[in-house]
Amino acid sequence: MEQASPIDQIAERVERLLLRYEELQRTNALLTQQVAALSQERDSFKSRLSAARSRVDALLERIPESAVQIAPAAASAPTDSHF
Repeated sequence: MEQASPIDQIAERVERLLLRYEELQRTNALLTQQVAALSQERDSFKSRLSAARSRVDALLERIPESAVQIAPAAASAPTDSHF
């Protein structure tokens, strides 16, 4: 079997490197799309979380002060009803 010349070996290696480069470009494009989609999803979740926090804060504001003072006492009271 005839051994390839150094130029042929280099040409073959360059061809393999070009194929690998194209493959990496496609992979990079897919990963870039995934990052964009996940960033958009994250931003949506952050927005929803902020809206939920605002609603919870608004509900907490509506709780009468007397209920807030009673709640901790009720939470610490024993709940055994064995008597």
